[in-house]
Amino acid sequence: MNRIGIDLGGTKIEGILLDQNNKTIDRKRVQTLREDGYKAIINRISILGHELLEKSSGVERIGICTPGSVDPTEGIMKNSNTLCLIGEPLQDDLENSFDLPVFMENDANCFALAEAVLGAATGYGIVFGVIMGTGVGGGIIINGKIHRGPNHIAGEWGHHVLYPDGRDCYCGNKGCTESYISGPALEKEWEELTGQKQFVTDIIEKEFYKEHPEWKNKFILNFGRALSHIIDILDPDCIVLGGGLSKIDLLYSEGKESVYNETFSTHVITPILRNKLGDSAGVFGAALLGEKQ
Repeated sequence: MNRIGIDLGGTKIEGILLDQNNKTIDRKRVQTLREDGYKAIINRISILGHELLEKSSGVERIGICTPGSVDPTEGIMKNSNTLCLIGEPLQDDLENSFDLPVFMENDANCFALAEAVLGAATGYGIVFGVIMGTGVGGGIIINGKIHRGPNHIAGEWGHHVLYPDGRDCYCGNKGCTESYISGPALEKEWEELTGQKQFVTDIIEKEFYKEHPEWKNKFILNFGRALSHIIDILDPDCIVLGGGLSKIDLLYSEGKESVYNETFSTHVITPILRNKLGDSAGVFGAALLGEKQ
């Protein structure tokens, strides 16, 4: 039986067709163009999905990786940084378009599932998958299955409060982790400190931070504190990092040491792993949805 997964990102929509052994049969990308609005996004997903269906056989469902999640009581999108999706019945609209069941999960859950089943975290029982990029999210996989929780918010470490009465967060609270260690937050902090606009990866990889080490030290401290909360509460078998900031080498050395130092234990062995699937994790995770979930 073939499987189709579609990753709805902020800038691109990617679709993949897999065979029963998770080998790629076909793969396509189109631009999201979210400024065109909700109906245009639905249309692009529909066209992409039908192109893949024409090349497939025996597809029984379609998995969608989304920025945000479906409200379990009302069936509408929430918590999405693609604002035109919020309040819309995305799952219902796509099921009507494809005339197939549609399984939908947020990008962090899809990332975590893909890495647990096919990637760096294969073989671990409890996996905490981290997304660090434009936003900060997380997903929990237990024995190969997504753990959502009754409120469908399991893993949302990006909105744990690091600093009460700290920076404003789009969620309405103050001091959230996302307001300190997401890419935009770190870049804004650098610009306020130096007057220069730089990407986080450039600040680290080109060692611009050496002229302002306090920026890097604060980033590493906040990273350690935030992830230590996950170990203290969940104590996963491994943590796997994803998103654009996961490319930063310091997170696997100084960052890991910071996590261990902040954790409520003098003996911490939790591996912090690089992802193996890169920006393909979302679309692979989407294709796996519904199989064992």
